[in-house]
Amino acid sequence: MMFPTDYAIDPATLAKEVEDRGFDSLWFPEHSHIPTARTSPYPGGGDLPRMYAHTYDPFVGLMAAAAATTTLKVGTGICLVIQRDTIHTAKEVASLDRLSGGRFLFGVGAGWNREEMADHGTNPKSRMRLLGEQIHAMKALWTQEEAEFHGEFVDFDRSWAWPKPLTDPHPPVLIGGMGPGVEDRILDFGDEWMPQRVGPDNLDEFAERAEKLQQRAADAGRSRIPMSLFGAETSPEAIEGYHRVGMDRVIYGVSSADRDTVCKELDDLAPLVGS
Repeated sequence: MMFPTDYAIDPATLAKEVEDRGFDSLWFPEHSHIPTARTSPYPGGGDLPRMYAHTYDPFVGLMAAAAATTTLKVGTGICLVIQRDTIHTAKEVASLDRLSGGRFLFGVGAGWNREEMADHGTNPKSRMRLLGEQIHAMKALWTQEEAEFHGEFVDFDRSWAWPKPLTDPHPPVLIGGMGPGVEDRILDFGDEWMPQRVGPDNLDEFAERAEKLQQRAADAGRSRIPMSLFGAETSPEAIEGYHRVGMDRVIYGVSSADRDTVCKELDDLAPLVGS
């Protein structure tokens, strides 16, 4: 994962370097803008890093990455759906999935920056309900020839919307987060879980949550829920733990920096591919 910015290695060049080293996928986050009068604390602690205000639009960046590669999966990690128009976003997802040859992974979340949400007209208190409606509505647009949706926040009459995604029935929707309600959201409208901040110190606690989620999925007649860990640790102890809890994919971050710096970081991570 990298914040693709106007001062860092460009998305197409980055994607080639990532694919050449055998990595499974490349992930870009999203921030439309950063209001300067900030009150929301940065989840990582301290000052908000410069890269948050310099990111490319993830769909534009990921299209450049997909066009420069042949097998690399490209994903949003995460797309701030609650700050977007539902119908336009559904078209962007379908377009990117088709033009990438079905290589898109749709990581979504509700975000943390309340000032940013407010500028988009989003009420932080209702953002999770909004997210659920948006994903359900997008799935209708992706899978139905004449889609319609009538909810509290999203409302449209019977409509034609093409292209449809190449991935059948649509790209997987990965639900990001570790909050107390994330399992409910996964079972309601998600296909996979994208947890974060999991390491040796809290692995047992996470394992209990994952086991309960899988049991709930089985009880609902669903198959096993895949899991992609965002912001993984690189220690052998951590990697062994990820195997033990059944993590399907681990995602490591690299700096928003020049090509030489990023390639050095990729070289350091490359031995972990397939581990």
